[in-house]
Amino acid sequence: MARTAAPGTRDTILTAAAGLFYEFGVRAVGMAQVVEAAGCGKNLLYKHFPSKADLAAAYLTLTRHERERTIAEVLRWSTDPTDRLLALVTEIADTVRRPGYRGCAFRNYLTEFPGENDEPARIAQSYLADSRAQMDRLVIGAGGDELLADRIWLVVNGLHSGTPTDAPVAVRWITEMVRPSGAP
Repeated sequence: MARTAAPGTRDTILTAAAGLFYEFGVRAVGMAQVVEAAGCGKNLLYKHFPSKADLAAAYLTLTRHERERTIAEVLRWSTDPTDRLLALVTEIADTVRRPGYRGCAFRNYLTEFPGENDEPARIAQSYLADSRAQMDRLVIGAGGDELLADRIWLVVNGLHSGTPTDAPVAVRWITEMVRPSGAP
């Protein structure tokens, strides 16, 4: 008779995999490493996640939900589009300066698996497209145009792949673009 999995087993496996995937990359982590880190059997892992792609998709979905919660919290403090835009950019800058930051999970996945059209790639592409649309709305709401939105998106991409010391410079530049000196 098969044993019943302990409550929370799926979450335990996903948490273990998420840590490994973020630290080492999805491609570099084997399912045996996930089994060891989660402290579960291989059958249990495959019961919850039939393939590595399923596990990677769950990891990116979890990461997306965490990012969306963080962003919603940052944006809830103001209704002013300029303040919201600057709060979002500041949050991104703070994120990239945290110890252990290894890049954006979505960009990392797409870099590891260029040209893929699997479920994890679709999740990553969807998140980035939605993030870009949100940034565009904030820029336009703050009185900017499409060109400024493009420039700010390039700076945000640079934040995710650049050095953490660039973050304050990026925030100052964006602040100056959307709230020129002397503006309230």
